[in-house]
Amino acid sequence: MGMRRIGAVEVEQTALPGIGLRHEFTTRSGRRIGIISHRTGRRDLVIYDKDDPDRACEVVKLNDEEADALVELLGAPRIVQRLNALHEEVEGLVSLQFPIVAGSPYAGRPMGDARVRSRTGASIVAVVRSGQVAASPAPDFRLEAGDIVVVVGSPESTSAVADIVAHG
Repeated sequence: MGMRRIGAVEVEQTALPGIGLRHEFTTRSGRRIGIISHRTGRRDLVIYDKDDPDRACEVVKLNDEEADALVELLGAPRIVQRLNALHEEVEGLVSLQFPIVAGSPYAGRPMGDARVRSRTGASIVAVVRSGQVAASPAPDFRLEAGDIVVVVGSPESTSAVADIVAHG
């Protein structure tokens, strides 16, 4: 069993021999929640009994698509909240979201080919594709038409990135 922190939350990790991994944490209101990640790829969302934290009162089995949908619903708004909080902390910092259009010279190419940071000083902090958020994508991340790129920097540098990705 191991402990790790995700933000301010302490998460217990337990290996389940022959099954996979279990991650559990207790909410501020005292509810115990767990995720069992099976080796098969299935995930179980476990909500424990309020009066007996060792007894599951609800188990929801999720396939890959359902787990992805839950992550998106819980995660995407948090990314936006974190960006907004960052804007409040750093004067003059903005984020810009724009699509990769079919005619973009970078559609189908690794993101690093655009050399965004060295050319503008702005950073691509996420790419949203088909509802999935790729946070902090690496330079070898391949951009595709229809992707939504999230850039953070000054107003001038973020606009420059949109121009580079659209026109080269």
